[in-house]
Amino acid sequence: MGLLMLFTVAFLTYYCMMLLVKTRRKIEESFNGFSKIHSFGDLGFAIYGNIGKLCVDAMIVLSQSGFCVSYLIFITTTLAYLVSDIGSISILGLTPKVLFLWGCLPFQLGLNAIPTLTHLAPLSIFADVVDITAKGVVMVEDVLAFMKNKPSLETFRGFSSFFYGLGVAVYAFEGVGMILPLESEAKDKDKFGGVLGIGMLLISLLYGAFGALGYFAFGEETQGIITTNFGQGLTSILVQLGLCINLFFTFPLMMNPVYEVIERRFFEFRYCLWMRWLMVLGVSLMALFVPNFADFVSLVGSSICVVLSFVLPALFHYIVFKDELGWKCMVRDGAIVVFGLILTVTGTWSSLREIIAPKV
Repeated sequence: MGLLMLFTVAFLTYYCMMLLVKTRRKIEESFNGFSKIHSFGDLGFAIYGNIGKLCVDAMIVLSQSGFCVSYLIFITTTLAYLVSDIGSISILGLTPKVLFLWGCLPFQLGLNAIPTLTHLAPLSIFADVVDITAKGVVMVEDVLAFMKNKPSLETFRGFSSFFYGLGVAVYAFEGVGMILPLESEAKDKDKFGGVLGIGMLLISLLYGAFGALGYFAFGEETQGIITTNFGQGLTSILVQLGLCINLFFTFPLMMNPVYEVIERRFFEFRYCLWMRWLMVLGVSLMALFVPNFADFVSLVGSSICVVLSFVLPALFHYIVFKDELGWKCMVRDGAIVVFGLILTVTGTWSSLREIIAPKV
């Protein structure tokens, strides 16, 4: 069921991304006044004015900030797990997780002070290489664990888990805010849809293999952060550190859209160091109050990401094309909007219940 959810969400995400591209092209062809629609927020402005741009920008800020909160949760939880065999570590009454969080803060303040993505590119390449290597090792370890343990597996665990998992899947593919800028920079725009489709297919296969192998290896004992299922051997430690390094250096990249929106709206496109540091501090404080990585991922995916990925693209497409759509296309757009709203309500409720519920 998890794989079925993953590939279904991947297809719907790709379809809605292409709806955004078609909507932008239609507006640019029909209205010369909107000849420069470079972002999701610009598209919202072209359709709904300032309110549309404000709503899209706000959700992008919340979703990108949510990603970074989940990164910090993963990093601190993993590092705390790695030192757990040393014994109980506490300084001034602070747990290892909290200590690692505050230890990361000054370094993140420095990284997030870098003004442009160009200067962050070397760190991004390094993080990607470490990430691919670590994920490859994890999947090999999963295969070895499965051959040794062969745990019992379940096909379906009920609708609560179903909607919870949908939120995680939506989170995994959430990148709709980058589609219009990418398409604008494409050399051959006619091939953009095909290239995007191939990329989504390859990513879906990678995600599916990574998730399925983890569940086959550990069954119902699979943890929200898969690396905590491994022992404390040298290979496991290096893998977990590698994943932490990847997310640590990816953090400023994911915060960049947040800075772009805030600096554009409140500082007339001027670089603002104190605002960036304040945002990093706010994200760090939020990470303190969310104990579980998977629960928070599902919450962000079910609430904000669903609206960005499904509801708004289908709604914008319907508004722009309503005079020339056939009834099948109208029903399709309406079904996606309704599905997105239902998933938002049910997935958000399931995620909040998991976060609030006491952990055994």
